[in-house]
Amino acid sequence: MTKQEIIERIARIDAVLAARAKSNKLLAYNAGRKKHKKQLAFHRCKKRNRWVFGGNRSGKTECGAVEAIWIARGIHPYRPNRKDVFGWVVSLSQQVQRDVAQSKILHYLPAEWIADITMLSGRKDSPSGGVIDQIKIKNVFGGISTIGFKSCDQGREKFQGSSLDFVWFDEEPPKDIYEECVMRVMDKRGDIFGTMTPLKGMTFIYNEIYLNRKNNPEVWCEFMCWDDNPFLSKKEIKLLEGALDSHSLDSRRYGKFSSGEGLIYPEFDPAVHVIPPFKVPPEWQDNISIDPGLNNPLSAHWYAVDYDGNVYVVAEHFAAGRDIDFHVRSIKDICRAIGWRDDGRGRYSALIDSAASQRTLASSKSVAELFCDGGIMVDTKVDKDVFAGICRVKEYLKRGNGKADIYIFDTCRNMIEEFLTYSWAAGDIPKKVDDHCMDELRYYIMSRPQPARREEISPVAADKARRIRKLKNSKRRCYGQK
Repeated sequence: MTKQEIIERIARIDAVLAARAKSNKLLAYNAGRKKHKKQLAFHRCKKRNRWVFGGNRSGKTECGAVEAIWIARGIHPYRPNRKDVFGWVVSLSQQVQRDVAQSKILHYLPAEWIADITMLSGRKDSPSGGVIDQIKIKNVFGGISTIGFKSCDQGREKFQGSSLDFVWFDEEPPKDIYEECVMRVMDKRGDIFGTMTPLKGMTFIYNEIYLNRKNNPEVWCEFMCWDDNPFLSKKEIKLLEGALDSHSLDSRRYGKFSSGEGLIYPEFDPAVHVIPPFKVPPEWQDNISIDPGLNNPLSAHWYAVDYDGNVYVVAEHFAAGRDIDFHVRSIKDICRAIGWRDDGRGRYSALIDSAASQRTLASSKSVAELFCDGGIMVDTKVDKDVFAGICRVKEYLKRGNGKADIYIFDTCRNMIEEFLTYSWAAGDIPKKVDDHCMDELRYYIMSRPQPARREEISPVAADKARRIRKLKNSKRRCYGQK
């Protein structure tokens, strides 16, 4: 073969590939120089309940459409594939289905892969103008896969009965329909995945998926914003920004959940302020802060301060409907577990709401006295100025302001959840709901914690400590031999 023939053959191959790419949009999905990294993270995730919270035009819907086609066709590049797949695409209404999810499926699905289409309205030879009931897709392993389309306005009853391999929620469904679909994928150990803009605020999806209150190991979520989409120009982003107010920007640009009245601590960012636990040096240990409750939850957290004044929330006790003896035991157990220093007599100091000093007709002793009797030496002289306390906490949350920061160990789940939901009511008053951690955090921050002091050990003291450790180790070895 001559050089000219080789060049001509390569040119023909390039022409064929270009024609295929033009007719098969799926081949071009994240295949060029530009790649949407968060789309790829979604597809690569092995969890069975995956969600993308994205702003408009962030690229989230493409995730769902491509994922559904890959599974149905049997060509998913990151998951085990099988034939005869049956899945649903769930939209809010049939009109939204036609204009969004159905349109994306048809955009990425090559016509030669389609075995049949069943229409609810319109013509199957022009499905984009009608409402599709089902698309039958030729599976590469043989057999036929089915993508069915459902709308939430049909009601829960229309979602019963079937066993499914996957469900794609295009936008947030009502809770009863979500729960029904979760049941539908159980038999086949199928997948739930959702792509949504959180316009409804802090709904059940916020609690079950974003906060993952049930600690479901199969739950995964990601946020997508305009800046994550490499195919959206900066000029277009600027035009979109100008059309939205600040409240709408949170959800429509960043895909963030927001409350109607406004979060008190919008500065709180789990990616920044929540950290894995580590062993805290003894000299960092500062105090425990308690917001008491019997029927209501009692919240207690352990606070440490480093040499630069940064505050660390290192442990949590949170329980409702228990008596003081239970809380005292629990607090002491945590103190022993993390090596929290006592006063040499097995007692621990703590801050507590000043209301704990009040006695009631039901008890001859106050809550504070009962804690002290149990060895938790509480100080009720706390500064309860709510507005000043909130401002001081905000200073710790802000980064790069030349002041100390605050970090929360990821084991303090209740505090993290309250940070994410703590909201204003009318005026400058916080909502009095789910605020127990926030209250005792303020008590501690308003105590004006000081940086830890570096302990300078003299050579004599260091030698003494070394000899004591050596003596203890030798005793352990002797007892072990016996």
